[in-house]
Amino acid sequence: MKSSLESTSTLERKLNIEVAAAEVQAAFDKALKGVQREVTIKGFRKGKAPLQTVKSVYGERLKQDVIQDIIQANYATALREHSLDPISYPTIEFDPLEDEKNFSFTAEFEVRPEINTVQFDGLKVQKEKFEAGDKAVNETLEEIRRNRAEATPVLEDRPAEKGDVAVLDFKGFVDGKELENGAAENHELELGSNSFIPGFEDGVIGMRVGVTATVRAHFPDGYHANELAGKAAEFQVNLKGLKKKQLPELNDEFAKGLGPYENLEALKKSIRDDQEKREAKRINDDLKNRLMRALVDRNPVPVPKSLMKDQKKALVEDFEKRMQQQGMGPEQFEDYKNKWDADFEQTAAYMIQSSFLIDKLANENKLRATSEDIDNKLNEYAATTGIELTRLNEYYGEEDRKARLSYQITEEKVLEFLTSKAKIEEVSKEQLEKEAAAQNPKLS
Repeated sequence: MKSSLESTSTLERKLNIEVAAAEVQAAFDKALKGVQREVTIKGFRKGKAPLQTVKSVYGERLKQDVIQDIIQANYATALREHSLDPISYPTIEFDPLEDEKNFSFTAEFEVRPEINTVQFDGLKVQKEKFEAGDKAVNETLEEIRRNRAEATPVLEDRPAEKGDVAVLDFKGFVDGKELENGAAENHELELGSNSFIPGFEDGVIGMRVGVTATVRAHFPDGYHANELAGKAAEFQVNLKGLKKKQLPELNDEFAKGLGPYENLEALKKSIRDDQEKREAKRINDDLKNRLMRALVDRNPVPVPKSLMKDQKKALVEDFEKRMQQQGMGPEQFEDYKNKWDADFEQTAAYMIQSSFLIDKLANENKLRATSEDIDNKLNEYAATTGIELTRLNEYYGEEDRKARLSYQITEEKVLEFLTSKAKIEEVSKEQLEKEAAAQNPKLS
Protein backbone atom coordinates (compact mmCIF):
# COMPACT_ATOMS: atom_id res chain seq x y z
CA MET A 1 0.00 0.00 0.00
CA LYS A 2 1.14 3.51 -0.82
CA SER A 3 -0.40 6.60 0.75
CA SER A 4 0.09 10.35 0.60
CA LEU A 5 -1.52 13.12 2.65
CA GLU A 6 -2.86 16.49 1.52
CA SER A 7 -4.04 19.39 3.70
CA THR A 8 -6.97 20.83 1.80
CA SER A 9 -7.75 23.44 4.51
CA THR A 10 -6.83 24.22 8.10
CA LEU A 11 -8.63 21.16 9.45
CA GLU A 12 -9.44 19.14 6.32
CA ARG A 13 -7.21 16.29 5.18
CA LYS A 14 -7.20 14.05 2.13
CA LEU A 15 -5.55 10.65 2.02
CA ASN A 16 -4.62 9.26 -1.39
CA ILE A 17 -4.23 5.51 -1.11
CA GLU A 18 -3.12 2.97 -3.70
CA VAL A 19 -3.34 -0.77 -3.04
CA ALA A 20 -1.17 -3.13 -5.09
CA ALA A 21 -2.86 -5.44 -7.56
CA ALA A 22 -1.45 -8.50 -5.79
CA GLU A 23 -3.06 -7.47 -2.49
CA VAL A 24 -6.36 -6.79 -4.24
CA GLN A 25 -6.24 -10.18 -5.95
CA ALA A 26 -5.45 -11.91 -2.65
CA ALA A 27 -8.45 -10.27 -0.99
CA PHE A 28 -10.70 -11.19 -3.89
CA ASP A 29 -9.47 -14.80 -3.94
CA LYS A 30 -10.04 -15.09 -0.20
CA ALA A 31 -13.60 -13.89 -0.62
CA LEU A 32 -14.17 -16.29 -3.52
CA LYS A 33 -12.89 -19.25 -1.48
CA GLY A 34 -15.19 -18.29 1.37
CA VAL A 35 -18.17 -18.34 -0.98
CA GLN A 36 -16.94 -21.52 -2.65
CA ARG A 37 -17.14 -23.43 0.65
CA GLU A 38 -20.71 -22.34 1.33
CA VAL A 39 -22.57 -22.46 -1.99
CA THR A 40 -24.00 -25.18 -4.17
CA ILE A 41 -23.82 -24.58 -7.92
CA LYS A 42 -25.76 -26.80 -10.31
CA GLY A 43 -23.59 -29.65 -11.57
CA PHE A 44 -21.23 -29.55 -8.56
CA ARG A 45 -21.37 -30.77 -4.99
CA LYS A 46 -21.44 -28.15 -2.22
CA GLY A 47 -18.01 -26.60 -1.87
CA LYS A 48 -16.61 -28.31 -4.95
CA ALA A 49 -17.37 -25.79 -7.71
CA PRO A 50 -14.21 -24.43 -9.41
CA LEU A 51 -13.18 -20.91 -8.38
CA GLN A 52 -13.62 -19.65 -11.94
CA THR A 53 -17.21 -20.90 -11.92
CA VAL A 54 -17.86 -19.29 -8.52
CA LYS A 55 -16.36 -16.07 -9.86
CA SER A 56 -18.59 -16.07 -12.93
CA VAL A 57 -21.69 -16.45 -10.73
CA TYR A 58 -20.83 -14.36 -7.66
CA GLY A 59 -17.93 -12.16 -8.80
CA GLU A 60 -19.81 -8.91 -9.35
CA ARG A 61 -21.66 -9.20 -6.05
CA LEU A 62 -18.42 -9.96 -4.23
CA LYS A 63 -16.66 -6.89 -5.60
CA GLN A 64 -18.54 -4.50 -3.30
CA ASP A 65 -17.63 -6.56 -0.23
CA VAL A 66 -14.00 -6.77 -1.32
CA ILE A 67 -13.84 -3.02 -1.97
CA GLN A 68 -15.28 -2.31 1.47
CA ASP A 69 -12.81 -4.66 3.18
CA ILE A 70 -9.82 -3.23 1.27
CA ILE A 71 -10.85 0.37 2.05
CA GLN A 72 -11.43 -0.30 5.76
CA ALA A 73 -8.14 -2.11 6.26
CA ASN A 74 -5.95 0.28 4.26
CA TYR A 75 -7.67 3.45 5.52
CA ALA A 76 -6.91 2.38 9.11
CA THR A 77 -3.30 1.59 8.16
CA ALA A 78 -2.85 4.97 6.46
CA LEU A 79 -4.24 6.81 9.49
CA ARG A 80 -1.67 5.12 11.72
CA GLU A 81 1.08 5.77 9.19
CA HIS A 82 0.38 9.52 9.18
CA SER A 83 -0.54 9.74 12.90
CA LEU A 84 -4.03 11.03 12.14
CA ASP A 85 -7.07 11.11 14.45
CA PRO A 86 -10.15 12.09 12.41
CA ILE A 87 -13.14 13.68 14.12
CA SER A 88 -15.52 13.08 11.22
CA TYR A 89 -16.47 10.13 9.06
CA PRO A 90 -14.47 10.07 5.82
CA THR A 91 -15.88 10.81 2.40
CA ILE A 92 -14.60 7.98 0.22
CA GLU A 93 -14.13 8.02 -3.53
CA PHE A 94 -12.64 5.10 -5.46
CA ASP A 95 -11.91 3.79 -8.93
CA PRO A 96 -13.56 0.65 -10.31
CA LEU A 97 -12.04 -2.63 -9.12
CA GLU A 98 -10.36 -4.31 -12.09
CA ASP A 99 -8.44 -7.56 -12.43
CA GLU A 100 -4.65 -7.32 -12.26
CA LYS A 101 -4.71 -3.57 -11.62
CA ASN A 102 -3.89 -1.48 -8.57
CA PHE A 103 -6.89 -0.17 -6.66
CA SER A 104 -6.91 3.54 -5.75
CA PHE A 105 -9.19 5.50 -3.43
CA THR A 106 -9.26 8.77 -1.54
CA ALA A 107 -10.57 9.57 1.95
CA GLU A 108 -11.39 13.13 3.00
CA PHE A 109 -12.10 14.02 6.63
CA GLU A 110 -11.52 16.61 9.35
CA VAL A 111 -9.04 16.47 12.22
CA ARG A 112 -8.98 18.08 15.64
CA PRO A 113 -7.48 21.57 15.73
CA GLU A 114 -3.94 21.57 17.05
CA ILE A 115 -3.69 23.59 20.27
CA ASN A 116 -0.09 24.10 21.34
CA THR A 117 -0.67 26.21 24.43
CA VAL A 118 -3.67 27.76 26.17
CA GLN A 119 -3.31 31.30 27.50
CA PHE A 120 -5.32 31.39 30.73
CA ASP A 121 -3.36 33.29 33.38
CA GLY A 122 -4.96 36.51 34.55
CA LEU A 123 -8.23 36.32 32.63
CA LYS A 124 -10.14 39.51 33.44
CA VAL A 125 -13.79 38.86 34.23
CA GLN A 126 -16.57 40.57 36.10
CA LYS A 127 -18.57 38.92 38.84
CA GLU A 128 -21.91 40.08 40.11
CA LYS A 129 -21.64 41.38 43.66
CA PHE A 130 -24.02 39.62 46.01
CA GLU A 131 -26.16 42.16 47.79
CA ALA A 132 -28.19 40.81 50.67
CA GLY A 133 -31.40 42.58 51.60
CA ASP A 134 -34.99 42.18 52.70
CA LYS A 135 -36.58 43.15 49.38
CA ALA A 136 -36.52 39.66 47.89
CA VAL A 137 -37.67 38.13 51.20
CA ASN A 138 -40.61 40.52 51.39
CA GLU A 139 -41.54 39.85 47.76
CA THR A 140 -41.56 36.10 48.46
CA LEU A 141 -43.73 36.59 51.54
CA GLU A 142 -46.20 38.67 49.53
CA GLU A 143 -46.34 36.00 46.84
CA ILE A 144 -47.09 33.35 49.49
CA ARG A 145 -49.82 35.58 50.91
CA ARG A 146 -51.38 36.05 47.47
CA ASN A 147 -51.35 32.29 46.87
CA ARG A 148 -53.12 31.73 50.20
CA ALA A 149 -55.59 34.54 49.80
CA GLU A 150 -59.30 33.73 50.21
CA ALA A 151 -61.86 35.21 47.84
CA THR A 152 -64.93 36.59 49.62
CA PRO A 153 -68.04 38.05 47.94
CA VAL A 154 -68.18 41.81 47.35
CA LEU A 155 -71.40 42.91 49.04
CA GLU A 156 -71.41 46.58 48.08
CA ASP A 157 -73.00 47.75 44.84
CA ARG A 158 -70.08 48.97 42.77
CA PRO A 159 -68.40 48.42 39.39
CA ALA A 160 -65.75 45.74 38.95
CA GLU A 161 -62.27 46.96 39.85
CA LYS A 162 -58.74 45.83 39.11
CA GLY A 163 -57.85 43.16 41.66
CA ASP A 164 -61.39 41.80 41.90
CA VAL A 165 -62.19 38.20 41.05
CA ALA A 166 -64.99 38.34 38.49
CA VAL A 167 -67.44 35.42 38.14
CA LEU A 168 -68.35 35.30 34.45
CA ASP A 169 -70.38 33.58 31.79
CA PHE A 170 -68.96 34.38 28.36
CA LYS A 171 -69.07 33.33 24.74
CA GLY A 172 -66.52 34.43 22.13
CA PHE A 173 -66.82 35.23 18.42
CA VAL A 174 -64.24 35.80 15.67
CA ASP A 175 -65.28 37.07 12.23
CA GLY A 176 -68.89 36.65 13.34
CA LYS A 177 -68.46 32.93 14.05
CA GLU A 178 -68.60 31.34 17.46
CA LEU A 179 -65.13 30.63 18.78
CA GLU A 180 -64.35 26.96 19.35
CA ASN A 181 -63.65 26.35 23.05
CA GLY A 182 -64.32 30.07 23.56
CA ALA A 183 -67.20 29.82 26.02
CA ALA A 184 -67.44 29.20 29.78
CA GLU A 185 -69.83 29.45 32.69
CA ASN A 186 -69.03 30.60 36.23
CA HIS A 187 -65.46 31.27 35.18
CA GLU A 188 -63.44 33.06 37.86
CA LEU A 189 -60.96 35.61 36.55
CA GLU A 190 -58.73 37.92 38.56
CA LEU A 191 -58.94 41.30 36.85
CA GLY A 192 -55.50 42.71 36.20
CA SER A 193 -53.77 39.33 36.20
CA ASN A 194 -53.31 39.49 32.40
CA SER A 195 -54.28 35.83 32.16
CA PHE A 196 -56.78 36.46 29.33
CA ILE A 197 -56.12 37.87 25.86
CA PRO A 198 -55.44 41.64 25.71
CA GLY A 199 -58.51 43.84 26.12
CA PHE A 200 -60.78 41.30 27.80
CA GLU A 201 -60.01 42.14 31.43
CA ASP A 202 -60.04 45.88 30.69
CA GLY A 203 -63.49 45.44 29.17
CA VAL A 204 -64.84 43.72 32.29
CA ILE A 205 -63.46 46.41 34.61
CA GLY A 206 -66.26 48.91 35.14
CA MET A 207 -69.11 46.41 34.61
CA ARG A 208 -71.68 45.84 37.35
CA VAL A 209 -73.01 42.53 38.61
CA GLY A 210 -76.00 41.32 36.59
CA VAL A 211 -75.03 43.25 33.47
CA THR A 212 -74.40 41.60 30.09
CA ALA A 213 -72.11 43.47 27.71
CA THR A 214 -70.00 43.04 24.58
CA VAL A 215 -66.28 43.04 25.36
CA ARG A 216 -63.80 43.53 22.54
CA ALA A 217 -60.38 41.89 22.73
CA HIS A 218 -57.51 41.05 20.42
CA PHE A 219 -55.47 37.87 20.00
CA PRO A 220 -51.74 38.70 20.03
CA ASP A 221 -49.68 38.26 16.85
CA GLY A 222 -47.67 35.45 18.47
CA TYR A 223 -50.73 33.50 19.67
CA HIS A 224 -50.11 29.74 19.65
CA ALA A 225 -53.17 29.01 17.48
CA ASN A 226 -52.05 30.38 14.11
CA GLU A 227 -55.60 30.76 12.79
CA LEU A 228 -56.38 33.23 15.62
CA ALA A 229 -53.08 35.12 15.79
CA GLY A 230 -53.58 38.86 15.34
CA LYS A 231 -57.38 38.64 15.03
CA ALA A 232 -60.00 40.76 16.77
CA ALA A 233 -62.61 39.01 18.90
CA GLU A 234 -65.88 39.88 20.60
CA PHE A 235 -67.21 38.28 23.77
CA GLN A 236 -70.73 38.34 25.14
CA VAL A 237 -70.03 38.62 28.86
CA ASN A 238 -72.41 38.34 31.80
CA LEU A 239 -70.92 39.46 35.12
CA LYS A 240 -72.58 37.17 37.66
CA GLY A 241 -70.62 38.16 40.75
CA LEU A 242 -67.58 39.81 42.24
CA LYS A 243 -65.17 38.55 44.85
CA LYS A 244 -62.37 40.30 46.66
CA LYS A 245 -59.19 38.52 47.65
CA GLN A 246 -58.45 38.79 51.37
CA LEU A 247 -54.76 38.42 52.14
CA PRO A 248 -53.91 36.58 55.36
CA GLU A 249 -52.25 38.63 58.08
CA LEU A 250 -48.47 38.31 58.16
CA ASN A 251 -47.79 37.08 61.69
CA ASP A 252 -46.47 34.13 63.69
CA GLU A 253 -49.61 32.08 63.12
CA PHE A 254 -49.27 32.53 59.36
CA ALA A 255 -45.67 31.26 59.56
CA LYS A 256 -46.64 28.22 61.67
CA GLY A 257 -49.22 27.24 59.07
CA LEU A 258 -46.53 26.96 56.41
CA GLY A 259 -44.29 24.41 58.12
CA PRO A 260 -41.99 23.85 61.09
CA TYR A 261 -41.46 27.55 61.81
CA GLU A 262 -41.71 28.81 65.39
CA ASN A 263 -42.54 32.34 64.31
CA LEU A 264 -42.45 34.82 61.43
CA GLU A 265 -38.75 35.53 61.92
CA ALA A 266 -37.93 31.83 61.51
CA LEU A 267 -39.87 31.79 58.24
CA LYS A 268 -38.04 34.88 57.01
CA LYS A 269 -34.67 33.33 57.88
CA SER A 270 -35.54 30.15 55.97
CA ILE A 271 -36.57 32.16 52.91
CA ARG A 272 -33.45 34.31 53.13
CA ASP A 273 -31.12 31.29 53.46
CA ASP A 274 -32.74 29.58 50.49
CA GLN A 275 -32.54 32.71 48.35
CA GLU A 276 -28.90 33.28 49.25
CA LYS A 277 -28.03 29.73 48.20
CA ARG A 278 -29.85 30.13 44.89
CA GLU A 279 -28.32 33.55 44.28
CA ALA A 280 -24.84 32.27 45.09
CA LYS A 281 -25.27 29.44 42.58
CA ARG A 282 -26.66 31.78 39.92
CA ILE A 283 -23.81 34.24 40.39
CA ASN A 284 -21.22 31.47 40.36
CA ASP A 285 -22.69 29.92 37.20
CA ASP A 286 -22.64 33.33 35.53
CA LEU A 287 -19.00 33.80 36.53
CA LYS A 288 -18.08 30.45 35.02
CA ASN A 289 -19.79 31.40 31.75
CA ARG A 290 -17.88 34.67 31.69
CA LEU A 291 -14.61 32.87 32.39
CA MET A 292 -15.17 30.44 29.55
CA ARG A 293 -16.12 33.25 27.18
CA ALA A 294 -12.92 35.10 28.13
CA LEU A 295 -10.88 31.94 27.60
CA VAL A 296 -12.34 31.36 24.13
CA ASP A 297 -11.82 35.02 23.19
CA ARG A 298 -8.16 34.83 24.20
CA ASN A 299 -7.60 31.45 22.54
CA PRO A 300 -9.46 31.35 19.21
CA VAL A 301 -9.71 27.79 17.92
CA PRO A 302 -10.75 26.79 14.39
CA VAL A 303 -14.08 24.96 14.35
CA PRO A 304 -14.48 21.78 12.27
CA LYS A 305 -17.36 22.10 9.80
CA SER A 306 -18.76 18.68 10.63
CA LEU A 307 -18.92 19.43 14.37
CA MET A 308 -20.43 22.84 13.67
CA LYS A 309 -23.18 21.27 11.58
CA ASP A 310 -24.05 18.68 14.25
CA GLN A 311 -23.88 21.09 17.19
CA LYS A 312 -25.97 23.74 15.48
CA LYS A 313 -28.56 21.14 14.51
CA ALA A 314 -28.76 19.92 18.12
CA LEU A 315 -29.18 23.49 19.40
CA VAL A 316 -31.94 24.27 16.94
CA GLU A 317 -33.82 21.02 17.66
CA ASP A 318 -33.60 21.55 21.42
CA PHE A 319 -34.84 25.12 21.10
CA GLU A 320 -37.65 24.06 18.79
CA LYS A 321 -38.93 21.55 21.38
CA ARG A 322 -38.97 24.23 24.06
CA MET A 323 -40.76 26.70 21.80
CA GLN A 324 -43.37 24.08 20.86
CA GLN A 325 -44.05 23.52 24.56
CA GLN A 326 -44.72 27.25 24.83
CA GLY A 327 -47.19 27.14 21.95
CA MET A 328 -45.04 28.34 19.04
CA GLY A 329 -46.15 26.90 15.70
CA PRO A 330 -43.85 25.47 12.97
CA GLU A 331 -44.10 28.53 10.70
CA GLN A 332 -43.36 30.94 13.56
CA PHE A 333 -40.36 28.87 14.62
CA GLU A 334 -39.05 28.77 11.05
CA ASP A 335 -39.14 32.58 10.96
CA TYR A 336 -37.46 32.72 14.38
CA LYS A 337 -34.78 30.24 13.32
CA ASN A 338 -33.94 32.25 10.19
CA LYS A 339 -33.86 35.51 12.12
CA TRP A 340 -31.46 34.18 14.76
CA ASP A 341 -29.41 31.87 12.53
CA ALA A 342 -26.17 33.76 13.19
CA ASP A 343 -26.73 33.48 16.94
CA PHE A 344 -27.27 29.71 16.72
CA GLU A 345 -24.06 29.43 14.72
CA GLN A 346 -22.11 31.62 17.14
CA THR A 347 -23.31 29.62 20.13
CA ALA A 348 -22.47 26.31 18.45
CA ALA A 349 -18.97 27.54 17.61
CA TYR A 350 -18.43 28.72 21.20
CA MET A 351 -19.53 25.35 22.62
CA ILE A 352 -17.14 23.45 20.34
CA GLN A 353 -14.21 25.80 21.01
CA SER A 354 -14.73 25.66 24.76
CA SER A 355 -14.80 21.83 24.73
CA PHE A 356 -11.45 21.72 22.90
CA LEU A 357 -9.91 24.16 25.39
CA ILE A 358 -11.30 22.27 28.38
CA ASP A 359 -9.78 19.05 27.04
CA LYS A 360 -6.40 20.70 26.55
CA LEU A 361 -6.33 22.28 30.02
CA ALA A 362 -7.55 19.07 31.66
CA ASN A 363 -4.76 17.07 30.02
CA GLU A 364 -2.00 19.57 30.72
CA ASN A 365 -2.96 20.21 34.35
CA LYS A 366 -4.08 16.72 35.38
CA LEU A 367 -7.70 17.79 35.87
CA ARG A 368 -9.39 14.79 34.33
CA ALA A 369 -12.17 13.28 36.42
CA THR A 370 -10.97 10.26 38.36
CA SER A 371 -12.99 7.28 39.60
CA GLU A 372 -12.79 8.85 43.06
CA ASP A 373 -14.26 12.10 41.69
CA ILE A 374 -17.16 10.17 40.17
CA ASP A 375 -17.80 8.30 43.43
CA ASN A 376 -17.80 11.58 45.36
CA LYS A 377 -20.22 13.14 42.88
CA LEU A 378 -22.63 10.22 43.15
CA ASN A 379 -22.47 10.38 46.96
CA GLU A 380 -23.28 14.10 46.67
CA TYR A 381 -26.24 13.36 44.41
CA ALA A 382 -27.51 10.73 46.83
CA ALA A 383 -27.30 13.16 49.76
CA THR A 384 -29.07 16.01 47.95
CA THR A 385 -31.75 14.03 46.08
CA GLY A 386 -32.48 11.21 48.49
CA ILE A 387 -32.00 8.65 45.70
CA GLU A 388 -30.30 5.46 46.87
CA LEU A 389 -26.62 5.24 45.94
CA THR A 390 -27.09 1.78 44.46
CA ARG A 391 -29.68 3.16 42.00
CA LEU A 392 -27.37 6.01 41.02
CA ASN A 393 -24.48 3.61 40.47
CA GLU A 394 -26.72 1.47 38.30
CA TYR A 395 -27.94 4.49 36.29
CA TYR A 396 -24.44 5.85 35.70
CA GLY A 397 -23.09 2.38 35.03
CA GLU A 398 -23.96 2.82 31.36
CA GLU A 399 -20.96 4.05 29.40
CA ASP A 400 -22.64 7.06 27.76
CA ARG A 401 -24.02 8.39 31.04
CA LYS A 402 -20.78 7.77 32.86
CA ALA A 403 -18.85 9.58 30.11
CA ARG A 404 -21.17 12.61 30.34
CA LEU A 405 -20.81 12.70 34.12
CA SER A 406 -17.03 12.38 33.81
CA TYR A 407 -16.91 15.30 31.36
CA GLN A 408 -19.13 17.39 33.64
CA ILE A 409 -16.77 16.83 36.57
CA THR A 410 -13.74 17.56 34.38
CA GLU A 411 -15.35 20.81 33.23
CA GLU A 412 -16.05 21.81 36.85
CA LYS A 413 -12.43 21.14 37.81
CA VAL A 414 -11.13 23.18 34.87
CA LEU A 415 -13.41 26.10 35.74
CA GLU A 416 -12.28 26.02 39.38
CA PHE A 417 -8.70 26.06 38.12
CA LEU A 418 -9.41 29.03 35.86
CA THR A 419 -11.14 30.88 38.70
CA SER A 420 -8.05 30.50 40.86
CA LYS A 421 -5.93 32.11 38.12
CA ALA A 422 -8.33 34.86 37.02
CA LYS A 423 -8.53 38.54 37.89
CA ILE A 424 -12.09 38.97 39.09
CA GLU A 425 -13.81 42.33 39.55
CA GLU A 426 -17.04 42.45 41.55
CA VAL A 427 -19.65 44.82 40.15
CA SER A 428 -23.33 45.43 40.78
CA LYS A 429 -26.06 43.53 39.00
CA GLU A 430 -27.33 46.79 37.50
CA GLN A 431 -23.92 47.54 35.97
CA LEU A 432 -23.69 44.07 34.43
CA GLU A 433 -27.17 44.41 32.93
CA LYS A 434 -26.34 47.86 31.57
CA GLU A 435 -23.16 46.59 29.93
CA ALA A 436 -24.94 43.55 28.50
CA ALA A 437 -27.62 45.79 26.97
CA ALA A 438 -24.94 48.00 25.42
CA GLN A 439 -23.16 44.98 23.88
CA ASN A 440 -26.38 43.35 22.65
CA PRO A 441 -28.83 46.17 21.84
CA LYS A 442 -31.15 43.79 19.96
CA LEU A 443 -31.70 41.84 23.19
CA SER A 444 -32.40 44.89 25.37
